Amino acid sequence: MSEQVEATHEARGHRRKMVGRVIKDKMNKTIVVEVVNARRDPLYGKYVRTRARFKAHDETNQYKVGDQVEIEEHRPISKDKRFIAIRLVKKYIEE
Repeated sequence: MSEQVEATHEARGHRRKMVGRVIKDKMNKTIVVEVVNARRDPLYGKYVRTRARFKAHDETNQYKVGDQVEIEEHRPISKDKRFIAIRLVKKYIEE
């Protein structure tokens, strides 16, 4: 990133970044990303998977179902959208 973009990123404060899989891309300029986390249960010690779905802004409609993307918190864009898709982590390849 350029220095100016980094400077504005730092000025905005802490924004959550998460990596998840695109599960829906039917909407225009919007994708639905599912983020799966595994955390250890405090009592039983068993790993419990939790999943959360977030709507993220995709300006160019470039991300497709199955792609792994990184999303970042953003100001509210619409009623449900509070994230933007930053980058493609891994492209989905059909076998």
